[in-house]
Amino acid sequence: MSRFPLSAIPTRAARWSATHPWRAIGAWFLLVAVAVGLAMTVSTNEVKDADYRIGESGRAEALLDSAGLDHPPTENVLITSKAGGLDTADAEAAAGEVATSMADVDGVVAVGDPVASEDGSALLVPVELASDEINAEPLLDATAAVQKAHPDLVVEQAGDVTIDEAINERVAEDLHSAEFISLPITLVLMLLAFGALIAAGLPVLLAATSVAATIGISAPVSLLVPAEPTVTSMIVLIGMAVGVDYSLFYLKRERQERAAGRSTLDAVTIAAETSGHAILVSGGAVIAALAGLFVLTDVTFNSLATGSIIVVAVAVLGSVTVLPALLAKLGRWVDRPRVPLLWRLTRRSAPGAISGRLLGPVVRHPVVALTVATIGILALAVPALSMKTHQATPETLPGDIATVQTFRAITSAYPSEGTSAQVVVTGADPVEAKAALERLAEAAGHFDDFATAGAQVQVSEDGNTSVLDLPMPYEESDDRATAAIERLRADLVPDALGDLTGSEHAVGGSAAEALDSSEKQSARMPILLGFVLLLTMLMMVAAFRSVILGAISTVLNLASVGVAFGILAIVFQHGWGESLLDFTSPGFVIDWIPVFVLVVLVGLSMDYHVFVLSRIRELIDAGLPTREAIHRGIADTAGVITSAAAVMVSVFAIFATLSMMEMKMMGVGLSAAILIDATVIRLVVLPAILVLLGDRAWPKRRTPVAASVPELSPTSWESQNGVLVPTGR
Repeated sequence: MSRFPLSAIPTRAARWSATHPWRAIGAWFLLVAVAVGLAMTVSTNEVKDADYRIGESGRAEALLDSAGLDHPPTENVLITSKAGGLDTADAEAAAGEVATSMADVDGVVAVGDPVASEDGSALLVPVELASDEINAEPLLDATAAVQKAHPDLVVEQAGDVTIDEAINERVAEDLHSAEFISLPITLVLMLLAFGALIAAGLPVLLAATSVAATIGISAPVSLLVPAEPTVTSMIVLIGMAVGVDYSLFYLKRERQERAAGRSTLDAVTIAAETSGHAILVSGGAVIAALAGLFVLTDVTFNSLATGSIIVVAVAVLGSVTVLPALLAKLGRWVDRPRVPLLWRLTRRSAPGAISGRLLGPVVRHPVVALTVATIGILALAVPALSMKTHQATPETLPGDIATVQTFRAITSAYPSEGTSAQVVVTGADPVEAKAALERLAEAAGHFDDFATAGAQVQVSEDGNTSVLDLPMPYEESDDRATAAIERLRADLVPDALGDLTGSEHAVGGSAAEALDSSEKQSARMPILLGFVLLLTMLMMVAAFRSVILGAISTVLNLASVGVAFGILAIVFQHGWGESLLDFTSPGFVIDWIPVFVLVVLVGLSMDYHVFVLSRIRELIDAGLPTREAIHRGIADTAGVITSAAAVMVSVFAIFATLSMMEMKMMGVGLSAAILIDATVIRLVVLPAILVLLGDRAWPKRRTPVAASVPELSPTSWESQNGVLVPTGR
């Protein structure tokens, strides 16, 4: 009879794969080939702009879109002087040349008249485009030609197309850099863990093929759940993380059993019964955490959740099928070719030799250890209580991108080109609607929040919809911009438009969109957190038949999340480490980062947690006293968890060095939190709590386990002051 619920699944799958290796290996690579073929034949259904609409701002955008009043994509050419004082004649001549050269570029609909800044230090030439999909290079070439002809002026360009293209290029460069660096780092860390090339390569191979299969499967799945452009990066990130972790857990245990003198088939079977079960449970926990993203009912998170859940499921499948088949076929060749120095080091290091001694004080003095660790965790987590979130804004873009610098210069000289609110009215008499919006502009002009000079009302061709743009002299992330939108919606708009019978109105624009997004996420974040923690707790209770272990898992996950959020607030909201990480604090954390960090961190930490508890459960079932089983179980698994965590910390730390603020935040939050989770929380807090609880956390098995539990690992231990201490092989 099986020792663990569902343990028959990985055991039977591994046993069949190990006895039919070529069939299992062939089936796996056929799956990958078919999936890649799907990606080549099925067009991916990508998210549309309309899918991103949220709340009142989304309704305003929909009204503008249906009325044909949405702003067409625009490029702006800024003309200033290098010396300081602008030569008006020279600037106007340059503006005329810009208009002439731009008019000949494909995709340009119209070139507006040059607009002088309020202080006369700049001219701005607006260029209206047919769509946001035209090539930016001819536009930039036209601007560069005018710059060359007027060396005393600064002629530069920024707009919807050029900024998007520059950001996309930078994102691609950053991701390519991360992938290029992370792969060799992963291989090096695997070599340090195993000391042999084939053993080091297997986790990377499984992870890479899992990612390839998932990318292929995602193409037809996108017909049901539209794919967000960043979903592929999420699949790669999560797939490589769990793929390496699961292979590492399985391979380490199989090698350990072979070292104890067991045959390859028996070693694979025992690894399936132990590590395979842990992989199945932890994979379910990761999927449960990722499923929490659906709670947000956001098109981006729906796409990310779908892709991530598929890649985790594929990685679990590979870990309990093709990996046992490869190990059975390779046999002892998995430890070839050996890297001489590394091989000797890995063979001489007995499992738990170092960690066992480090755990000694924690096991002997659990109250002191728990108190000190808790104080440290709380100190890091407290700043999370004041964490401010906001959508990404121009402030968060890398300042070394030329078009970003130009855009900031434009919004500085022309505030109307920056943050604005759009008030849309539909279904009212055109004359009455225009008059009401003009009254609104006059009333808004009494507040410093709005720059209403020159504000005009636009009316659709059918006269059914009117819109008023109200520029604001604030950055989009400024709290005053949020307050201005709230004042518009609560007071100014109802007062001005309340008498328009049979009409519908909405306040939109970038600041309104940020407010609606923030309010929706703030309302659903507690639900997301509760969903993830409750579901993972229930899975732990079901797996270990212990409510106490489920509660411990929830508390430790909450501690890890608190640390991650606290570090994000300390670094990016308060600016600690700006010079070290080469960034300027925007004063907030980009809103999707905490959500992403939450689900990924809980998922990855559950991997380690399940693996540790499974080993302790195994030792308790083998007859060890609970206190000694806790010490030895954590010591035995510490090396594997350290190796897995080292890979994750190294990969995420690479993201912390990239230029895009989102990637930097993600890298810092995850690398720091995983490091603390794998060390302080799993090596101090967890053993201290388990020692204090003793036998109460571990319900007795109804079925005798002596016949089904494998022998303990070959490390020799001796008791010192009631605590097991490793003495070597």
